[in-house]
Amino acid sequence: MFSGLYGHVPEAFSPDVSPTSMAGILRGSEVCWKLVVSDAREVHLPPGPLYRVEGTPLSIPCNVSEYEGPTVQQFEWFVYRPAAPDISIGIISTKDPKFPYAVFGARVQSGNVSIHRVRGDAVELRIKDLRMEDSGVYECYTPTTDSKYHGTYSAKVELRVMPNKLSVSAAASPSVTKSPFQGRGAAASAPLPVTLLESQDLQLTCAAASETQQHTHLSVSFGFSATVDLRTQQEVIGVRRDFAVVPGERFTERHRTRELSVDKVGDRQYRMALGWLRPQDAGVYHCTAGEWIQDPDGSWTQIAAKQVALAQVSVQTIANRLAVSASPPSVGISSGEALELLCNTSGIEAALLPHVTLSVSWHLGKGPAEEGRLVAQLGVDGAVILGESYANRNVGNRHVSLQKLESPAGFYQLRIEAAQPGDVGTYQCVARAFVHSPTSPLREVASGRSEALTVDMKSEAVVLDATAWLLFPTIYRGDMADVRCNVSVDSIQPVSLALSWWVEQHEEEESEPRGTMLAAVSREGVADLGTRLSGGALSVDKVGPLSHRLRLHGVQPSDEGKYHCAVTAWVRYPDQSWYKAGSVKSNVVTVYPYALPMDTLFIPLLAGVSSAIFMGVTILVTVTCCFMKRLRKR
Repeated sequence: MFSGLYGHVPEAFSPDVSPTSMAGILRGSEVCWKLVVSDAREVHLPPGPLYRVEGTPLSIPCNVSEYEGPTVQQFEWFVYRPAAPDISIGIISTKDPKFPYAVFGARVQSGNVSIHRVRGDAVELRIKDLRMEDSGVYECYTPTTDSKYHGTYSAKVELRVMPNKLSVSAAASPSVTKSPFQGRGAAASAPLPVTLLESQDLQLTCAAASETQQHTHLSVSFGFSATVDLRTQQEVIGVRRDFAVVPGERFTERHRTRELSVDKVGDRQYRMALGWLRPQDAGVYHCTAGEWIQDPDGSWTQIAAKQVALAQVSVQTIANRLAVSASPPSVGISSGEALELLCNTSGIEAALLPHVTLSVSWHLGKGPAEEGRLVAQLGVDGAVILGESYANRNVGNRHVSLQKLESPAGFYQLRIEAAQPGDVGTYQCVARAFVHSPTSPLREVASGRSEALTVDMKSEAVVLDATAWLLFPTIYRGDMADVRCNVSVDSIQPVSLALSWWVEQHEEEESEPRGTMLAAVSREGVADLGTRLSGGALSVDKVGPLSHRLRLHGVQPSDEGKYHCAVTAWVRYPDQSWYKAGSVKSNVVTVYPYALPMDTLFIPLLAGVSSAIFMGVTILVTVTCCFMKRLRKR
């Protein structure tokens, strides 16, 4: 078998010529041969020289084109070492397992050197762990399957193996204050444990450099794995060889909102800053440095990579730190006195957690197991929101305040200026923790609820009673119905009364009576009149200190129904708010408009007239028919 510029020639063409002799012959005819290789077999290798680093993997692709014969072609790899540039050393073959020379036999058997078929006419030479002595000229040869020897049967590329000059190490940073870690190749070191609080900032720094003589570019990537198993590692953020900053898929949104960044500090150091930590950010963080070189074909290849562990980060959640308590355990007050309650929130120190804001609210229920209604809430923006029961048209604006005390730290005070019987019950304080950042919305991270405390009040009940009656029980159509409502009040405090008049009537298609409010008088004495079903006029007034009157003018049959009055007692407190002290509904009275005497005479008269008209029409029709019959006979 020959070797030379055009590779190894099959033995059928070279019975007695040595490889080195044949090489000289083939070199002399190089120009002529290139003129006739068009549309002939051609073997392709990437252009060289290729620079690679000791201890790293290597892959060299090779393919053949314009060939005859089967689609599955055979390949043989040779190397010419610098010490003997004219001597070929067999590395590996796709056809013959005994092809490797002794210097490569053990490496082929161990899998360190292999050949991988990409397709029928393309393969890759793979070396898992390059050695310095692997430098040389590599030749890819394809035994002929053509009908005649025509074209090139091999191609060569030079490989230069360089020592690994890439270094990476951990550097001191605000989050890691102990001595820096060593990169791989140095003494093994476990990642330094670092414990941070949720919403705090994590900053990690690593130094990366290379002393390779060739022109190379560096890439630096910060990675994260939830466990020490590096197979689960995810990229956090990295600086590519073209200086582009690219976040990992999981961290894209946080990079967009500027919670995540990476910067170059000085000539060698790279610093990653991950702000507003979350519980899922806990894990082992690494720094990986890669060295890249541009091959003669213009493509970029990573020729070296090293990794160093930076820190094993634990994130303590705010939910585990937040504690909420209320005091005093129980309160007994009198109606109209001020009610003060304290809420204590601990575990959220502003100095340690500057990005955390609390929202505190008080809730009132009738028992410990009942979900209470809102009394007041102090939002993250400092605004106080009162519950619906404490700020509406009926009760007015009660003087309720909720504020954060300057001292002691973490205390919030609820104050109700004039307590009412409706303020009696079980109170709980609820604190909700939010994390805020400049460019993203608030995110709730924890909430806590205090134990229940009880508020009791001395009873100052208001006893109400109401009685409805008709001034004139017998009412005829067109008369005025006079309905009275007498109210009795038993109270030790001033009471204002609000009264409303109601009627229950049966609609034609309804089985149950329908209640309708006809009129109302507010606690300030302002009347609000409704509409009667008959459309007639109505009026309300007060005929005594505790006696009210409803008048229906021109009663009609459609006004028939059951009437009653409803009374509500309101108590006004020193803060000018109102409290609904009680309510009562009176008995019902029936309004039935009787028919007038004239109405009873009108019915027979109407019946008589109708009968007379009917008989007259009947007689007239009969006479007319008989006359017409006789006329036809004539």
